[in-house]
Amino acid sequence: MAQIKSLADLKALKNSIHEKMDTRVKGNKDGLVQVKVAMATCGIAAGAKTIFNYIMEQADKKGLEIVLSQTGCMGYCHAEPTIEVTLPGKEPIVFGHVDKAKADEIMDKYIKNGELVEGIIPVNYNTIDK
Repeated sequence: MAQIKSLADLKALKNSIHEKMDTRVKGNKDGLVQVKVAMATCGIAAGAKTIFNYIMEQADKKGLEIVLSQTGCMGYCHAEPTIEVTLPGKEPIVFGHVDKAKADEIMDKYIKNGELVEGIIPVNYNTIDK
């Protein structure tokens, strides 16, 4: 991080942080891919923090514009680490047992090209609307 040497530097940092937060809040409204990593106790114990950091690093290297965030329990403790990926205009898909290799495959195939990959956890519930 750059050193803050003036009020202008501080204001620039503040604006930069607010832009990042605004992007996270807007999410799919601006056509961005949302990636949520389940970071409840079971997820962290299974390696979710490592996967979160890996996705953040690799998304930058791969030039992917995503909104990466952490979430609480998704209810799939048996399949941790789990991530939910929402492509613009599509229903969210949850992937289970995500390691670095699976994260790469999800980014390279599903996020970039919309190709489904192994590891999808089927939806086994109904919402109030259905």
